[in-house]
Amino acid sequence: MRTDDIYYDKDADLSKLGGKTVAILGYGSQGHAHALNLKDSGVGVVVGLREGSPSRAKAEEHGLEVLDVAAAAKRGDIVMVLLPDERQGQIWREEIAAGIEPGNLVLFAHGFAIHFGEVEAPEGVDVGMVAPKGPGHLVRRQYEEGNGVPCLMAVHQDASGDAHAVVLAYASAIGGGRAAVIETTFKDECETDLFGEQSVLCGGLSEMVQAGFETLVEAGYDPRLAYFECLHEVKLIADLMYEKGIQGMRYSISNTAEYGDMTRGKRVIGPESRAAMKEILAEIQSGQFAKEWIDENASGGESFAKMREEAQGKEIESVGRDLRSMMPWIDQSFNE
Repeated sequence: MRTDDIYYDKDADLSKLGGKTVAILGYGSQGHAHALNLKDSGVGVVVGLREGSPSRAKAEEHGLEVLDVAAAAKRGDIVMVLLPDERQGQIWREEIAAGIEPGNLVLFAHGFAIHFGEVEAPEGVDVGMVAPKGPGHLVRRQYEEGNGVPCLMAVHQDASGDAHAVVLAYASAIGGGRAAVIETTFKDECETDLFGEQSVLCGGLSEMVQAGFETLVEAGYDPRLAYFECLHEVKLIADLMYEKGIQGMRYSISNTAEYGDMTRGKRVIGPESRAAMKEILAEIQSGQFAKEWIDENASGGESFAKMREEAQGKEIESVGRDLRSMMPWIDQSFNE
């Protein structure tokens, strides 16, 4: 493993954030974690939210000053944009850009807007990225427990000559330096992130679960059994892989399951699937997917809304709701 691009708290100088105000634009999963971790690290923070945002009261309850997006962007010496990818370009042009001054640092937690040209970096402004590799609630909890979640960092534009040090200080202040801060580029972070979501973590996994469920149900098996075998137990396997890697997972399952894994898995994810993955990656690299997604939102998102509605009507959803109601240890607050 390369070590020349991995940093820890000992490599970061938090004095680089001294006397600066960080504006966190957005207060969702990542926004609340960044804002609170920075605050607890002694950094001055304001939060930028649209008028009427339901997150305003929550941020104020947490002791944070809340401003409109434009006012927060103008106040911040460092501006972290934690808004939905598909809206960043428009909000940048309409509410953020006018408040950004030479010498400021603009940060992102995902490379999408910069890499695909939705946001054009102004002259005289530093542009960087700090991307925790975990959801916001984990970033916050680990920080509170004295630990941290690994972060990716990148510098896209270094107008000041000090961008790398300030970006690293920010990553350390939210807890990343307690684990590891790995340097990358906007391009590599963005393209690998989109590929992972589309082909494996979300698109690939959800379609494979759905296909497995339907295969068993169409063959006459009880949908409840199909749900348990093809969806419920995914967490058990994912947790083992998360903790121990693929071979560690195989060590922990039965010999029967391991043999079936190693002899049948490549028939499910065979040449056709691997070719599709290469096509998906090519669409990401060319900007085709980004254009498609931006255009979908610009036209009102009708196709996206229809796909969501159709997915909610799948049998696996109704079966799952019934079975999850029998398992009180599963947090139902996110469901339904």
